[in-house]
Amino acid sequence: MVCRLLLVDDSAEFLESAEYFLQKQNNVEVIGRAVDGHRALDEVTRLAPDVVLMDIAMPGLSGLEVTRRLKARPSPPKVVLLTLYDIPEYRAAAVAVGADGFVSKADFCSGVLDVLSTLVQGRPVHAGSVNCGR
Repeated sequence: MVCRLLLVDDSAEFLESAEYFLQKQNNVEVIGRAVDGHRALDEVTRLAPDVVLMDIAMPGLSGLEVTRRLKARPSPPKVVLLTLYDIPEYRAAAVAVGADGFVSKADFCSGVLDVLSTLVQGRPVHAGSVNCGR
């Protein structure tokens, strides 16, 4: 099964690198990108991704707020939050807004594939318990 992804981050460099890495995977298709939270909400409506990979810290609407809004919708996509700062407070906040996974950007290449594989198989990933390959 192919996992259709929307990438959301305010860093163009990160979006480029993440898409390059993910497009090399057989079971992943990057169907869109967004550079802020408002655009992310629009793109989810337009593209109906299976999973949204989204940075927690963005100007305007944070990834946490976007996740909260997405999870309030009927049939929301899975949401995996990304961050440079893997701290307990961010993990707790991710769980509180209903995120399906949490990956440190430092562990992106090893952690994100495990999380996506688990989600595609229909198994739950709890944002507070994902170790991202550590």
